[in-house]
Amino acid sequence: MYCEVLKVAFADQIVTTDEARILHILALALDVDPAEAATCRDIVTGVEPSPFHEKGGFRGHRTGDVATYQSALIAALDDEVINEDEWALLDALRMFMNLQSDQHALIAQAIMMTAEVDQNGQRRLERLQKFLALHPYR
Repeated sequence: MYCEVLKVAFADQIVTTDEARILHILALALDVDPAEAATCRDIVTGVEPSPFHEKGGFRGHRTGDVATYQSALIAALDDEVINEDEWALLDALRMFMNLQSDQHALIAQAIMMTAEVDQNGQRRLERLQKFLALHPYR
């Protein structure tokens, strides 16, 4: 799954800081160590051949998917803007995890209910609401 999401990040040949933040959280959640992440990068960039022969064989629900997706969504919301690159990563992650719209809504609601107030007010909550308005889960 990490390699497939990494492909989305590398689609435009540039991995932004925001994409890197989401990928880092995904690597932590999936227990991908730095060496494995480097191998995935080499596979995605074509330096090494892919050992994966079956496309989509890893899709479906697994323990921890909801927490992983929630963490990725919070990481995307950590700065002021969720850009199209971040949206593409989140979309790919939802697809690979086979998360449905009601699950996305529950995750978003959980973020809203647990949003911490920072020195500027409830920024995370405001960003989430803007994100959901601009990019409703399809």
